[in-house]
Amino acid sequence: MAELDCMSLLGGWAGYRVEDWRHEWRADRRWLVLELTPSPDGVRRCSGCGEAVAAIHDRTVRRIGDLPVFEDLVELEVERLRLACSRCGPRLEQLDWLDPHARVTRRLADSVARLCAVTSVLHAARWHGIDWKTAKTIDFRTLERTVGPVDLDGVRRLAMDEFAIQKGHRYATVVVDVQRKRVLWVGRGRSRAEVRPFFDLLGPERCAQIEAVAMDMNTAYDLEVRRHCPNARVVYDLFHVIAKYGREVVSRVRVDAANQLRHDKPTRRVVKRAHWLLLRNPANLKDSEQVRLAEVLEANQTLMVAYVMKEQLKALWNAPTAWAWRRAWNQWLRHAKESGIPALVHFARCLRPYWRGILSRVRWPMHTGLVEGINNRIKVIKRMAYGYRDDAYFFLKIRAAFPGLGR
Repeated sequence: MAELDCMSLLGGWAGYRVEDWRHEWRADRRWLVLELTPSPDGVRRCSGCGEAVAAIHDRTVRRIGDLPVFEDLVELEVERLRLACSRCGPRLEQLDWLDPHARVTRRLADSVARLCAVTSVLHAARWHGIDWKTAKTIDFRTLERTVGPVDLDGVRRLAMDEFAIQKGHRYATVVVDVQRKRVLWVGRGRSRAEVRPFFDLLGPERCAQIEAVAMDMNTAYDLEVRRHCPNARVVYDLFHVIAKYGREVVSRVRVDAANQLRHDKPTRRVVKRAHWLLLRNPANLKDSEQVRLAEVLEANQTLMVAYVMKEQLKALWNAPTAWAWRRAWNQWLRHAKESGIPALVHFARCLRPYWRGILSRVRWPMHTGLVEGINNRIKVIKRMAYGYRDDAYFFLKIRAAFPGLGR
């Protein structure tokens, strides 16, 4: 009797008491099995209407998982009652500690959801001795309940970017509220048709309130924003434009310069090894790297021109006024054309149609740095779970990780 009283202290099973207990071994783990029976003085309430019901329709013994106790996993053998409610008919008894038709207690479900927030579903399931599908279902329902529908009222500034969701160039798009730093929407793909559901969700009235949208030079994003958000200005991100310049101009010129130095092995080696020196921000270079960079630029005039033009292109994002930007932009285009460097001339020709998105940076000092940080966190979420097969679940995890700031 004393042992049963001690087991009851573990409880929290309102309306039930421990009738008996035993240990069982399953897959090299010990389980504590507690037999629960309804307390004779308990008040039974209908799960439909919540009214007290005395008549019992039938009884069924169910096995319910509960929180572990020390080294033992816990399972409850519960007499589940169906009450003969005069208003609702036969209905399960309402229990504060167990949801209808659930196979785990509410406190175990809460523990699984908390653990899933910091580790993989598989690890959470193994820790609690449940199937991983059960753990995933618990976490998914918890996320649906806690995250809920996104609040799109008051959104004025957006940032959009893509991230890799699988190998083989499979991508998803994330849309962020820049002001409140929260994820508004995540969807598979990056085409116009695949990002359009977000603007449909936003609706015409909210779309008209969008003031600016930061993005890389993704034509699909640009066209959809212009179609749905008539008052929004597209702002192209500095990082993506300079990264594109580095790939298409600086790297191309460096390779061509190295090929021209085949017969000068020492100089060729210096140019070939200068890849990251040419692409990094000069302010982040050490003194020794500054010396190496100067040597590389002195070794090839064409490389020097491409490098200087990169720094002038970056300066466009710091123009104080639209007129100052216009003068700097025209000057940069003229210098690019006069350089005679094929890769630079081609890049300038391709960049020219995007001038409005670069100019918008003067009025709207926005960038996609917040989205890049979110993308890094998404990679961690994905690696922690070794990937996701359920997009809806994965996207809920992302939204839960970035609930945003309060209004």
